[in-house]
Amino acid sequence: MRSRNRRFLAPSLAALFMLLVLIGLGTWQVYRLHWKEGILAQIAAAEAAPPVPLGPSPAPFTKVSVTGIFLYDLAMQYGVEVRDTPAGTTIGSYQIVPLQREAAPPILVDRGWIPDKRDRALDDPAGQVTLTGYVRTGDKPHWFSPANDLATRHFYTLEPEAMAQAVDLKGVPPFVLVALGPRTFATYPEPASHLPRPPNNHLSYAITWYGLAVVLVVMFAAWMRKALRE
Repeated sequence: MRSRNRRFLAPSLAALFMLLVLIGLGTWQVYRLHWKEGILAQIAAAEAAPPVPLGPSPAPFTKVSVTGIFLYDLAMQYGVEVRDTPAGTTIGSYQIVPLQREAAPPILVDRGWIPDKRDRALDDPAGQVTLTGYVRTGDKPHWFSPANDLATRHFYTLEPEAMAQAVDLKGVPPFVLVALGPRTFATYPEPASHLPRPPNNHLSYAITWYGLAVVLVVMFAAWMRKALRE
């Protein structure tokens, strides 16, 4: 009898260990779900709130307003993105233009997406403008990042310092202001229509882990029942 019970010890301990791991992973995803929902609620509240004046050190994704004059002769391109347009699927990039502020350093503004082959005119307002956008911090290149093309001012990594250096600007803050606005379908660039929202798949992940835990219990119970009959 004792030897018979011993042969169930190792499988039982292994099954118990796996069950605890699966339950732990599912519970962790539940915690992540609540954390992500909190972040999304903060983003939604920031998006609904009026913009605040741009300060010297704004937090990432802060919705701000700023006034200045665009320096179109120093315009740059960032990234590559394919979109569906009335003319069909089109490849394009984001236009980065320095904004000269009064009594403050210039900042880099992501005005929006522009296709390589345009079927609409560019909307380049002259003189002083006031725009609303959100703060996006810069990135660092990694092993697989394409090299920036300084000759054409096309950047594949959002590096405010490198961009400012390419057009000989001093004192540029280490972030980019992403312009917000409605899509007019009449001119380019196409600005961002909302603040970025991280994906929230944690509920499905939690259900998957808890489901695997249930499957493990059922399979182990079926194995035990068969083994006890032998």
